[in-house]
Amino acid sequence: MEGTVPTAVQRTLNNTFCQQISLNFTGKFLPPVYILVCIIGLAANGCGLKSLRQNWKKLGSVNVFVLNLGLADILYLLTLPFLVVYYFMGSKWIFGDAFCKITRFFFNLNLYGSIGFLTCISVYRYLAIVHPMRVKGRITVAHSVGISVMVWMLVSVQSLPDMFFNKRFGNKPWKCYDTTSTIYVEDYLKYSLGWTLTGFCIPFLIILGCYGHMIVFLCCTEITDEVLKRRCLRLLCILILLFSVCYAPYHLFKNLNLWSRVLSRQKNCRDWFNGVYIAHQISRGLVCLNSALNPLVYLLGNEDVAAHLRKRLQQTHQICSCLNLSNSGCLPVAQTADEFEPELRC
Repeated sequence: MEGTVPTAVQRTLNNTFCQQISLNFTGKFLPPVYILVCIIGLAANGCGLKSLRQNWKKLGSVNVFVLNLGLADILYLLTLPFLVVYYFMGSKWIFGDAFCKITRFFFNLNLYGSIGFLTCISVYRYLAIVHPMRVKGRITVAHSVGISVMVWMLVSVQSLPDMFFNKRFGNKPWKCYDTTSTIYVEDYLKYSLGWTLTGFCIPFLIILGCYGHMIVFLCCTEITDEVLKRRCLRLLCILILLFSVCYAPYHLFKNLNLWSRVLSRQKNCRDWFNGVYIAHQISRGLVCLNSALNPLVYLLGNEDVAAHLRKRLQQTHQICSCLNLSNSGCLPVAQTADEFEPELRC
């Protein structure tokens, strides 16, 4: 009888905790990613906002959304040093429960604010290209400001419930969960699924519809503006990159990881729990990359900036080619800006 007690206790523990999850992976993987994203993101957003200021009149009403996109990135990037300290200290949060929730709130504000403003930019470009006469003179900067305020309000209201979920481990104040503790995981999964539908799936379908119709329109109509076609294709590629690398994996594995926690709490163990947990942590690193990739929307979306980058890349390529062939008697030939003009107009 006594010998069966430890066995029963061990079985209960196994059913409660299931297989051992590689929790140490998070502390090793996320801090270097956060440091890299913080440095690159602040530099890229700084350059992007500088380019935006220089081309404010040229970009039109869309620049209001681009400005808000940059502000959303910077708000989140400024919280990354605190998360780096958190993971370097062995997942011990020393900045207080309130600031923990504010940090997580800024992450959600950046994530869904970015998706919202990218959706607005896509709709504006769609209207300007496919229905130019209908919207000519009807869309002003005031409209863009009003829509931006609405996006901030909707994202804030959508993210606010997250702050009411417990971010700690019981009564111990040193944890700062990105979702919530195991006690409330069932309710958080329902909230997360609704969040995924309204904050990710619907905007993604709108963006696909806008750019899909734009590409068909540009290919089927007699439009000779190659710059316009190139810009649309470039923005479409950037958005596909953002959604396929940053946004889609995060939402998929976040919900799968929450589901695995629900099953584990119900003492229903599966072999894939550890793999899903690691995939979720990798997706967390990937989703924060959106703050470093978002500036591409206004850096490469601006033809002047894109032409300048191409010119610099061509000059670098010419220098490297001559350096590689210098042993064979190649002499560098001075390149002028005029020699690159035909390429810039392609």
